Amino acid sequence: LRREYLKKRRRVLYTNLKTSGKLTEHLAEIEQTARKMVEQTVARMAQAEGVTEELKASDQMKWVGLMNNTRAAAEEVALTELVYADT
Repeated sequence: LRREYLKKRRRVLYTNLKTSGKLTEHLAEIEQTARKMVEQTVARMAQAEGVTEELKASDQMKWVGLMNNTRAAAEEVALTELVYADT
């Protein structure tokens, strides 16, 4: 996603990264940071929402729904702050 964003919206940065040989490194760094951000955000949001192992044991469907919503929100944050950022 980051590569496509750079190609379409940040053409000069994309070209500079590519010609300097740093594009792959940049993309890998963004991906690693985004994955870490999603996992940390999911953990914080789940704790704040009261999504616990006890809930998982007692009401699995509710737990799955809450975790899906939490993950989707965390992924949106990572996309906005990292993938589609103008840095």
